[in-house]
Amino acid sequence: MPDWPVVAVLGAEPDPGRVAAVVERGRILAATDAARAAGVRRGQKLRSAQAAVAGLEVYDRSVDDEAKMFEAVADAVGALAAHLEVVRPGLLAVAAVGAARFHGGEEPLAEKVVDAVEATGHVCRVGIADGLVAAQLAARAQRVVPAGESARFLAPFPVAELGDGRLTDLLGRLGVVTVGQFAALPAASVADRFGAAGAAVHRLARGLQARPVVARPPGGDLAVEERFEEPYLLAEPLVFAARGLAERLHAGLAGAGLACERVEIEVECADGTSASRAWRHEGLLSTSAVAERVRWQLQAWQHRQVFAESAGGVTVLRLVPDGLVRDPGRQLSLADGDREATARAERAVARVQAILGHSAPVTVDLAGGRAPDDRVVRTPWGDAHQERRADGPWPGRLPAPSPTHVPAVPVAVRLLDANGHDIEVTARAEVRSAPARLVLPGGAVRVAGWAGPWPEQERWWDPAEARRTARMQVVADDGRALLLAVTGGHWSVEGDYDT
Repeated sequence: MPDWPVVAVLGAEPDPGRVAAVVERGRILAATDAARAAGVRRGQKLRSAQAAVAGLEVYDRSVDDEAKMFEAVADAVGALAAHLEVVRPGLLAVAAVGAARFHGGEEPLAEKVVDAVEATGHVCRVGIADGLVAAQLAARAQRVVPAGESARFLAPFPVAELGDGRLTDLLGRLGVVTVGQFAALPAASVADRFGAAGAAVHRLARGLQARPVVARPPGGDLAVEERFEEPYLLAEPLVFAARGLAERLHAGLAGAGLACERVEIEVECADGTSASRAWRHEGLLSTSAVAERVRWQLQAWQHRQVFAESAGGVTVLRLVPDGLVRDPGRQLSLADGDREATARAERAVARVQAILGHSAPVTVDLAGGRAPDDRVVRTPWGDAHQERRADGPWPGRLPAPSPTHVPAVPVAVRLLDANGHDIEVTARAEVRSAPARLVLPGGAVRVAGWAGPWPEQERWWDPAEARRTARMQVVADDGRALLLAVTGGHWSVEGDYDT
């Protein structure tokens, strides 16, 4: 389903001239046709897109809305195939062999899928090939790749299409830029150099499954379920139970030395009715990935018959693993441990961003500037930091060291000479008399030493916005070292130094 994040935000038939995009972590995730025609590209930084396209409408991604709207599409396609898998909202995978035999061939099946989806009011693309990666690329081109030809079909694509960013970067430095070049490497050499993860991607490049599927262990029931004494008519209580179920599921898989590529989410209602949906992941489903997909599916079912009062409420939530593979395990280095912690932190911040808005959580970096607060750049999480060279020429900037503490709002004070007159800084950046006393909100202190002033004149070409500031470093007789600034004849504390 092309640009499904945009469809979920704007509706199935948005204004064709609407220039809009959906962002995730500061980058363009999807855009309307009009926005792409104006130069907006997937993966582009938000600020770059806004600079290039005036009036760009920007929306934060809502995976929950995407899953809810996609449920109707999944139902329509499910009427044509006995078993389908939701890879993510906007992407479905169907086992084509049985369905194609029933509907008279692969091309008739593709046509019927298109018709069924269009009946829901949406546009889709269908591709058929061996393997999920090849099928996704075939769907972009709306092609049916003959059986056994997936490796040849994949060969001219860049290795980035295989989905492993770190491996793609490394292969590029080694001169391997296409899927065909990577597939031509000996499998044993790839496994030696890139490990189990690289071997799995190499299998994809050859048109195979990432990992050989293994049979379920004899006598081993790996499904987990939770039965509720009180039926639930809302999805939220079940979402909390889903996390514990996901952990139990992975504990059972780990005990058997297995992992899963698919998970079947099943619910049973008090009146005996049930519903199920299979979710797939491009890699192995982690505990967090399983819990997240259960949440998406439950919220998609919230407004359907599953949670209707006539059904009596949900009494059972069950997770059934499928697509079982041998868990290759991994040996983590210290750096790998740090990356995993970083990934967990990124997921947490992304959830905060989804709740509070894109610009709520920020990262902080130091850049060039004159005033202490100017050098602190706050950037929305995921956006590129503002590039201001710290070593560039900044006339009027403070000498080292920088203040240790900078108040959120400058504190108003008075700087006086020995006669009690306010200290003034002339146009030549000179003081008319030496500072002798500093009047702070808590009382007055004697000035034991001072340095400066350092003048700063900004936007001198714009009378309405022009500002002239001078700063001084002052040491009080009680040992405090302060940074003072005067603007328009008024002094304030901009920071203090540890002494």
